[in-house]
Amino acid sequence: MRSNVSEYELVAPGSLSAVLMLLAAEPGVWTPIAGGTELMVALGAGRLAQRKLVSLWGIDELRRITESGDWLSIGAGATFTDIRQDAVVAKEFPLLARAASWTGAIANQNRGTLGGNIVNASPAADSPPVLLVYEAEIELVSAQGARRMPYSEFHLGYKRTVMKPQELVKAVHLPRSRRLPVEYLRKVGTRNALAISKVALACTGAMQSGKVIAVRIAAASLRETPARLSATEAALQGHTLTVERIQAARAALLQEVKPIDDIRSTANYRAHVAANLLEEFLEQMAACEG
Repeated sequence: MRSNVSEYELVAPGSLSAVLMLLAAEPGVWTPIAGGTELMVALGAGRLAQRKLVSLWGIDELRRITESGDWLSIGAGATFTDIRQDAVVAKEFPLLARAASWTGAIANQNRGTLGGNIVNASPAADSPPVLLVYEAEIELVSAQGARRMPYSEFHLGYKRTVMKPQELVKAVHLPRSRRLPVEYLRKVGTRNALAISKVALACTGAMQSGKVIAVRIAAASLRETPARLSATEAALQGHTLTVERIQAARAALLQEVKPIDDIRSTANYRAHVAANLLEEFLEQMAACEG
């Protein structure tokens, strides 16, 4: 049954400081809404439990993409269109630009925000695996101040994060000095676009003298949160990419992931497709060295 909109309250304070004051005054009462691409679906389906919404739309401070020395900072309110069209993102963090280009239709990209994609905390979200392999940091803000941490520490479990009720994500910070030369991103879904991923893999790596000297692998839809696959990385670090080593990495991935059966796919399909994607990345990395 469709929701009755008269039962909901939406306010738009118009500034970050005013929003933070509202959240501090009534922690847990107000739910921030940016582009609304997730919450409005729930509203239309009659399952939006939150009754008081505070709009972040139009707050310029949350939408900026700025360069600062060794960091590129993307405001949580930046839309996927903003990210897809930003020249610095496209040049220095191309995997993020690519992920932004397949996050829903153009209308969704015009409204959906990076912060919303993160806070929604879906294990199938498009941007988190990329942020993990780029070793992003996330900045949280409240009326009491700001704190910053590695994005890898943000997700605690399915739909659970470290955020406190009075906090917002203010920005995502990407380290420009930590990029690795070989980059890879694949999403497998029912269609090429407009589909939630059955599985996605983001990888970056570097080779030297025939050996893997650095590798980062992150996945969507393979665990209860977006996650780095550290055991798979360890199976590759310092090794030559022989056929046997690639098979060992596949085996490590299959041991490490914990996919589920759901309406979109099966656990077995997800795991074995992810292993195939990993092998594709490793073959690409070996070819770059050669």
